[in-house]
Amino acid sequence: MRANEWRTGKLGELVTFKTGKLDSNAAVPNGDYPFFTCSQVTLRTNTFAFDTECVLLAGNNANGIYPLKYFNGKFDAYQRTYVVRPRDTAVLTTKFLYYALRPKLSELRSFSTGAATKFLTLTILDDTEIQLPPIPAQRQITGILSAYDELIENSQRRIRILEAMARALYREWFVHFHFPGHDGNSSRSGRGKGEGRTQFVTSPLGEIPQGWEVKKLGDRFKTVLGGTPSRVKPEFWEGGTIPWINSGKVNDLRITAPSELITELALERSAAKLMPKGTTVLAITGATLGQVSYLEIETAANQSVVGVVDPSGLYSEWIYLTVTDRIEGIINHASGGAQQHINKEVVNDVLVAPPPAPLAKEFKRLVGPIFREVATLLFKIQNLRRTRDLLLPRLLSGQISVAIPPITN
Repeated sequence: MRANEWRTGKLGELVTFKTGKLDSNAAVPNGDYPFFTCSQVTLRTNTFAFDTECVLLAGNNANGIYPLKYFNGKFDAYQRTYVVRPRDTAVLTTKFLYYALRPKLSELRSFSTGAATKFLTLTILDDTEIQLPPIPAQRQITGILSAYDELIENSQRRIRILEAMARALYREWFVHFHFPGHDGNSSRSGRGKGEGRTQFVTSPLGEIPQGWEVKKLGDRFKTVLGGTPSRVKPEFWEGGTIPWINSGKVNDLRITAPSELITELALERSAAKLMPKGTTVLAITGATLGQVSYLEIETAANQSVVGVVDPSGLYSEWIYLTVTDRIEGIINHASGGAQQHINKEVVNDVLVAPPPAPLAKEFKRLVGPIFREVATLLFKIQNLRRTRDLLLPRLLSGQISVAIPPITN
């Protein structure tokens, strides 16, 4: 059957929709099973109501964005999360259903109802049409697209390992103070002094190695508050070439791409300021409050983002790992009612004890390659996603033959 002879079908005829029964309070730390909600973030729970291969689709979202996931196994779901399964897998495979729904998300967003919170009703979903190639074509298409997703997942797995390595090294050196040259039997507060042992002194941060100084973050390093160029001035946005991020981008592990582009004029005549690559950025308000990321590109940011940068670059990775390690204490200073926030001064006043330059240099020598490898993998993921997303609509429409050979790693 040629692509122009593929038929379409309505979801109401092709799939079943079930919803979860739990509310968000069912989430627990380190639960045994995934807990899928209307958020991009997967939580955990100790119960499971489903043990199946399915597609998960958020039934509502305040931003009108509907996370879509493929899953096979035991899980539970939020009461407004749809668990979607083919009625007949001889007609529609679950994995093909997942890929067929991906390009439909913008359409579903435009059809959703509600004011502050958007809802996907069953009426909307039942009437949504997807292409329905024969099963062999479905399997070929999902095989091609799955190859990209597997490469992405492998890279993400490597990133998680690298991140854990960097954080473990940081904590070993700068939380437990087991850095090179320390004495594992060193005494604290000067008790039991011995030659070669690291001596400790009392400080506002607790006991720290003798000779280290406690400083305010804003006194020791440069902090930058972002700004948003006026939206009513098209000359600030049209034809822009300068990267600019909103606070939602800080949810990313690393910032590798901008949210939008602004013009040189916007940079000159607004509160927007460029932050260099290697800046640690944290979100200071709203739903993203307390998120921390690291710039892999030079970019400006909006007013809900504060950047912390070491102009010398020596402490760049140390700053990121310190802020990440200390973020809970930082956001404890948040104020406000429904919209919790901290300000730049709260960030400036965070007390830190930067290591002496020779030790910082040795730390950077070890952790710098880890950060660079993470960045390389993230840019690789970015390219893989771009290629997959270019292929996706062409494969689903039959514009590209499904006889494409699979990609290799």
